[in-house]
Amino acid sequence: MTASQTAEITGLYRYPIKGLTPEHLARVPLRTGQTLPADRRYAIENGPSGFDPEAPEWKPKIQFLMLARNERLATLDSRFEDATNRLTIRKDGQIVASGDLETATGRAAIEGYFSGNFQPELKGPPKILSGRDHSFSDVARKVVSIINLDSVRAIETMLGGTAVHPLRFRGNLYVDGWPAWSELDLVGEILAIGQARLKVVKRIKRCPAVNVDPETAMRDLEIPATLSRDLGHMDCGIYAEVIADGEIGVGDAVAVEEPRLV
Repeated sequence: MTASQTAEITGLYRYPIKGLTPEHLARVPLRTGQTLPADRRYAIENGPSGFDPEAPEWKPKIQFLMLARNERLATLDSRFEDATNRLTIRKDGQIVASGDLETATGRAAIEGYFSGNFQPELKGPPKILSGRDHSFSDVARKVVSIINLDSVRAIETMLGGTAVHPLRFRGNLYVDGWPAWSELDLVGEILAIGQARLKVVKRIKRCPAVNVDPETAMRDLEIPATLSRDLGHMDCGIYAEVIADGEIGVGDAVAVEEPRLV
């Protein structure tokens, strides 16, 4: 990819509760050193993890309910309200749980639902965790994940034309306009989106979560194995850290910033 090639943001998502429903955004402010607002703000502990909300530290995703092992999470439709901190969970169109995640009573309402309905998968009492501005990301640093839709289309070709829903990859930014797999070469580069700047820090190695269809909750594809077979790696997408504030939105251009002459 040349520095002159730009992409366009065609989808913008956050995931307030790790493993639950993505929420579509039109525009969002980015702040230096932070994730998208409320992205992975909460997680559902699956057995004691040792997480301390007063001194939050990164924990591996195996400590939480997650799509990689708990695909039934995809049958739930959850919505989080920033103003009230209320999470509402629906299944088959009906509300099955609702509560303010910043109150003990509200958390108990959500925990009670998972305790009663996910028992075979639980290693202990489910517990809603939060740690102020902590993010329960798959990686220890606070990042924004970017998915190149042309790479997703390339995976469809590898799978013999099988449709691959982009939300399998649970990205924050979905972009169109870059050649397939060219994003993997951007590690170390600076991306410009309006006034915002993001530094690409890591390729995303895919786990079995991407094998789960976000609409049917069926584990119906073998994407990491297909990537390994055809490309010799299991990477799709990139992580970037916000290094300059700015508002971004669907339709915005994503450019690789030219190195400054010194």
